[in-house]
Amino acid sequence: MEEKDLKDQLKNIVAPYVQNKEGLKEFNDSTHFIQDLEVNSANLVDIILDVEDEFDIEIDNDSMEGMLTVEDAKKIIRQKLQEQ
Repeated sequence: MEEKDLKDQLKNIVAPYVQNKEGLKEFNDSTHFIQDLEVNSANLVDIILDVEDEFDIEIDNDSMEGMLTVEDAKKIIRQKLQEQ
């Protein structure tokens, strides 16, 4: 999967849950879901579920807790895809 495609898919998944729409304009690997985009913790779980559906993967609790930035999410998604 192309790097840009993965980032674009993530951005589309995250967008409905973002409180700080300005943060989406600067969406990059270091973007923090809670601090930069102001996604609340309940919506972070929704994002995880949407990622699981989009990529047909299962994200365990340990991975979920480490998925706070775009780069973290991309690493976990790539890892889970490779494990399939």
